[in-house]
Order: sequence, then C-alpha cells, then structure tokens
Amino acid sequence: MQRFGRFVKKNPAGVVGMLLVLLAVSSALFAPLLVPFDPSKASLVSRLAPPSWADPTGKSEFFLGADQLGRDLFSRIIYGARISLMVGFFGVLIALVIGTFMGLISGFFGKWLDDFIMRFADIQLAFPFILFAIVIMSVLGTGVWKIIIILGITYWVGFARLIRGQVISLKEQEFVHAAKAVGGTNFTIITKHILPNVMSSVLVLGTMYIAEFILLEASLTFLGLGVDPTIPSWGGMLADSRNYITSAWWTSVFPGVAIMLTVLGFNLLGDWLRDKYDPNMKA
Repeated sequence: MQRFGRFVKKNPAGVVGMLLVLLAVSSALFAPLLVPFDPSKASLVSRLAPPSWADPTGKSEFFLGADQLGRDLFSRIIYGARISLMVGFFGVLIALVIGTFMGLISGFFGKWLDDFIMRFADIQLAFPFILFAIVIMSVLGTGVWKIIIILGITYWVGFARLIRGQVISLKEQEFVHAAKAVGGTNFTIITKHILPNVMSSVLVLGTMYIAEFILLEASLTFLGLGVDPTIPSWGGMLADSRNYITSAWWTSVFPGVAIMLTVLGFNLLGDWLRDKYDPNMKA
C-alpha cells in the first residue's frame, strides 16, 4: 500500500490518465450493464428533456438529459465509447504493424530500400489527412471499419520514421555485431535483438495516436463522413446538437466532455509512458 502511495505521489498525472482510460474502457466493455435506457429508443414526449438534476419541474428521468429525439444522452455516451475506442485501438494496431515492418526493414537494410520507403512516406505526408479521408469516404461511403483502415494506412508513417531512426542507431551496437559474428540471420537479429529494443517507443507513440484517432473519428462523423448516424457516437451526437446549443446545452456539452476526458486520459498516459520508457524524449 505504501508503494502504491509513493507511485501516486510521484506520478499524479499518470495515475489520472490511467483512471480516465480505465473509465472509458470499462464503459465500453460493460455498456449493456451500465445504461438505464436503450440508447436508440426515441420518445418525442421526452424531446430535449433537461438533466434530472437541473430540471426545475422534476419530471425528467434522464440523468444527463435527452437529445432532440428523446433518446437518453447518458446511455448514448456510454455506447459511444465503444466506437471511439474501437477506432482508436484498431486504427493504431494497423498503423503499428505496417509502420513497424517498414521502419525495421528501412533502417536495417538501408540503401535504395530505405530511400524508396522514406520518399514514399514523404509523399504521403504531403497530403492533408482530413482532405484524404473526405475524398475516400465520399467515394466508398461511411463506416467504422473504413475509418479504421484509412487511419491505419495513413498514420503508419509516424511509426516507420520513429523506428527507422532507432534501428539505424541500434544496428551499430556491439550486441548486434556479436549476433552477426555467431552466425545470426537478419531475421533473427531483427526479431530477437532489435525489435524488443524499439517496442517501448512504439508503445508510447501508439498511446498518443489513440487519442488523436478518437478526435479524428469524431471530426469525420461530425462532418457526416464517419460512423453511420444510427450508431451512437460522440461525433454524431455533437453533429446532432448543433442546432440546440443555446436551447439545450446538455446535448453538446456532455458528449464534448466525454471526448475531452478520454483524449486527456490517453495523452496523460502517453506522457507517463514516455517519461518511464523513453527518458531521452522527456520535454
């Protein structure tokens, strides 16, 4: 218990980040057990009902109020966590796998292969993501998995550039030369000696990318190019509340707070992981 107390005192921001992330993940995993109402059930009688604790008439039964169709905001926010975390985790997973592979072979083998991969990465970085995503989603249509794939094939560049730089440094270390001297193959050296030494940086960047992906998904959905409107999502709730900001503030404030706290949690967690595993990257 004393050790935990010292950890909390030494890393308060990291603890707050972990708690916020745990709250978001728990909400997504146990959504059916946590919600008091069906998130898709509309009731025009309850249209734009205020939060129960802010209703002067005392008639509202919704803790965070209801939206323009009378759907419970609390239930929709809880279910919206599933979409945001799904996009964040799976989008980062795709980008991580592609970027790690490209960064490893680019940094290890170098020469023309390195030039080709890095120039291709530079070309991809020249295209603004939002413009690229709008074009693709306009052609292919909306969908959660389409957002995930677009994010994955766009953001692999960050992982590749980070890992390439570390591999270039690591492959000149004595333990790599020793592995080559005893007959280790390139595959063995990359997978057993180099890859484990870059995974901490990959973990840090991946955590921060999750936060960015959550914001990007909300942005695309807000523009009508993301998640299907029938699926509860934080970006969709913000888009639906545009016309009611002054008359029903709760329809926009609470989904926005959910996005803010989740993104803040992953950013704080990423900062803590950076300080713990990559001391040279400290601000």
